[in-house]
Amino acid sequence: MRKIVHRHLGKVVAGAGLAVAGTAVMVGITLPGTAGADEPGGGGNGAAAAQQAGQGQDAVRPGVVEQAPAEGRKGTGGDPLTDDETRRVEQLALTKQMFSAGENVEGRRGPQRLSVDLAEPDADELDAAHAPRRADVTFYDYRDDTLVTRTVNLDTGKVEQTTSRKGVQPPLSHDENVEALKLLVADPLGAGLKADFKDATGTELTDPEQQLLLNSAVYRATAGAQPAALDACGEHRCVRLFPKVKNGPWIDARSFVVDLSARKVVKLGG
Repeated sequence: MRKIVHRHLGKVVAGAGLAVAGTAVMVGITLPGTAGADEPGGGGNGAAAAQQAGQGQDAVRPGVVEQAPAEGRKGTGGDPLTDDETRRVEQLALTKQMFSAGENVEGRRGPQRLSVDLAEPDADELDAAHAPRRADVTFYDYRDDTLVTRTVNLDTGKVEQTTSRKGVQPPLSHDENVEALKLLVADPLGAGLKADFKDATGTELTDPEQQLLLNSAVYRATAGAQPAALDACGEHRCVRLFPKVKNGPWIDARSFVVDLSARKVVKLGG
């Protein structure tokens, strides 16, 4: 059992130390007939029994891994979007004007793509035998903190609807989590995280994206519950990170909030 270490950020947490953390369980398996292999007189009989058990009529045959069926270029009805469909609607949804005017989480041109999902049919199409397939492509434009959703008709290739909303903060994408982690590690406030990683692994944190697993939660401002530096969270895209050492413990970074819109790290209560 890995020990809980109290230092630096507060603690390195093993297993169930965080409410958001899953529980890692190591299960020991004893093979039939091998339990007494090292006991006097038990080795040969145990091995023979195990061999006979594997040769009986009720023996479990080795599993066979079957190749996944080929994915078609186009789905039908309510089928999940295929890879080809996803790539196509991403290209159709992002116009040259959006790309030139928008900004992603790294501050580069083009809004940040968050998700591509199969859209629900319109109410008058629920009973239609051949309702058109549509996809909702969602972007977050860091230039002005706007969530943009574009609905693309997969049959015609046309963008049928565009909605823009402020103050709406869906779950963060992988790229946003990675950028938040990079900002935290690069900030002086991230020194404790790096020290905790070294305590847990004995090595330096040099490639956070490869060395850590990430969960995250959107952070919204609550009156009187945080420093004034976080008052814009909710309008800004802010995140709390829950990093986990790959094949290791969770590191408690809950006291830090990364404002991705302002590209700054703030300590709660600080």
